[in-house]
Amino acid sequence: MKITQFIRLSILAGIVGVVVSAQAASPDEMIRPIQDRWAEIKYRLPEKQQAEQYRALALQARKLVESNPNSPELLIWEGIVLSSEAGAKGGLGALSLAKEARNRLEEAMKLDDKALSGSAYTSLATLYAKVPGWPIGFGNKEKAEEFFKKALGINPAGIDPNFFYAEYLVERERLKDARLHLNAALKAPARPGRELADSGRRQEIQALLEKLNKEGK
Repeated sequence: MKITQFIRLSILAGIVGVVVSAQAASPDEMIRPIQDRWAEIKYRLPEKQQAEQYRALALQARKLVESNPNSPELLIWEGIVLSSEAGAKGGLGALSLAKEARNRLEEAMKLDDKALSGSAYTSLATLYAKVPGWPIGFGNKEKAEEFFKKALGINPAGIDPNFFYAEYLVERERLKDARLHLNAALKAPARPGRELADSGRRQEIQALLEKLNKEGK
């Protein structure tokens, strides 16, 4: 075999190997860098730096989605990052980000509404609970309640659906139920590889419980 032909074949083999490797990546492997970076931004960066970092992460997630358009897991995480960016940005300027997050989550649900243990329902419920209602935004307490219950129906012991539903219940002055879900969130099983996220979320749960205790609620 000629040297030039050997080189061409070697290069081709390398390209094919990269393509196969990318195609063989599991959803967990693809979303792991997004999950890890999100947790670092959320729990390790000062609040004033978070919006900018979420923006960069959202762009990273969008590129992954464009390369894997049929991955509900990636769409969910793009939605989570966009909704986090909206929360960090605040104000009416965040509404367009919240709408974009809603669209991504709805796209994910069309592919598989049970992906990532129903996380699309949890994230959508939180958006509907926190975004202002008509005529300013698309917030809707009834839809929030519906989606929280669907999320818990899929993942009843999950830390996130229990915590975010508890937050919603506190805002609705349904404090007995809120405490039940906060305690359920504290007992949620650890998520392998998501130690920082779990630790940060448990601190938020404890803080909300302490606030309720302090206020005598």
